[in-house]
Amino acid sequence: MNSLLFLIIQIIDLYKFVLIIYVIATWLVGFGIINTGNRLVYSILDTLHRICEPSIRIVRKFIPSFGNIDISPIIVFILLEFLKRLIIEYWPI
Repeated sequence: MNSLLFLIIQIIDLYKFVLIIYVIATWLVGFGIINTGNRLVYSILDTLHRICEPSIRIVRKFIPSFGNIDISPIIVFILLEFLKRLIIEYWPI
């Protein structure tokens, strides 16, 4: 059973890492550093968007808008960390 716990924790950590990459990539696109005209860059960003946007969209429904500041990825990150610690705490040994 501990191997299943390890797998779940690794998946949560991997998703958090992908979320950080997605946030940084959207900043780089917003500042014009990354050109989305390149097909490889566009496909990578599209994949990141398809992976991360569903969880961020759920949080955006409940969080009010702060203008240009989007704190929903931060809240998703905090919720993932909370979920990870909750699973570790209540996992039957």
